[in-house]
Order: sequence, then C-alpha cells, then structure tokens
Amino acid sequence: MADKQWFVHPLRVRYQETDQMGVVFHGNYVTWFEIGRTELIRAAGYDYKAIEQQGLLLPVVDLQCRYEQPARYDDQVLVCTRVADFSPVRLAFESQVRRVDTEQWHAGSYGSEEELPGERLVSGGTRHVWVNESWRPTRLDKALPELYELLRAWPREQGEG
Repeated sequence: MADKQWFVHPLRVRYQETDQMGVVFHGNYVTWFEIGRTELIRAAGYDYKAIEQQGLLLPVVDLQCRYEQPARYDDQVLVCTRVADFSPVRLAFESQVRRVDTEQWHAGSYGSEEELPGERLVSGGTRHVWVNESWRPTRLDKALPELYELLRAWPREQGEG
C-alpha cells in the first residue's frame, strides 16, 4: 500500500513541547504521530469517537520512530501520515514530521514522498490491531464495513485508479 497518498496536518512547536536542550522532547513526536492518524481518519470521513462508540478499539501494538533532526520552539512542522498496510484485522500507518517555511506548507493530501514539502526530521510508524471491547481481535470488514471501505479506498497517488 505504499502507493497511498500522504495526509499532512500542520502544527507549530509550542514552548511546552521542548526540553532543557531546546529541542522537542522525543516523546512528543509519538503524540504527533497520533494526531496525524486521528486527522487522517477524520479526513477519510470518520473519527475515533464514533469508532469507539460502536464497540471497536484500535490499540498500538508496535511503534517505530527514527530521529534525524530536531524540531525547535516555534518551528512550523507538518505531520505526514499514510496507510502503510491494511487488512480486515490490522492497520499500519507510516509517519513523518517535516519542518516547513511559512510560505511553503498547506494542509491536504500529497502523492509521493518526493512531493512532500520541507525537511524530514522524524520518520516512523505504528501498527494496530482492531479489537472489540473485550480486547478480542475483530474483523473491521464485518464490524464496520463502511469504515473498512473508506480506509480501503483512501486516495491513491494522482493518476491511479
């Protein structure tokens, strides 16, 4: 599913997100990955609150995060997220945090990584399993077929069907 488009969500680094070294505290990037996932799901036409109200949960079962360059206070960054792998029971997201100039960014979807604006600071991703309220694995295509179809049909790179 590497052909899926990136969804980008802009953020500005707040003072409280930095540490004594003057850079973003490493744990905040994980929070930003979550913001990216949440906003991608919302852009697809759903939200986590509605998913949970229907008895489904999507816990993180694996997290990868590679720090390449630090973000600093007041930097403008884009949280870039795309569906990396998808099945009725599993969902994986690929994520990047990129620093951008004021004139350079805007929210929306982009095709390939080469089209993403700015300098890549952090890359990684998360893997998830759909479970019910008893924490038993659940098939999304059976439990919420409309959400399954929304995720399956998430926009591909321009020019693809």
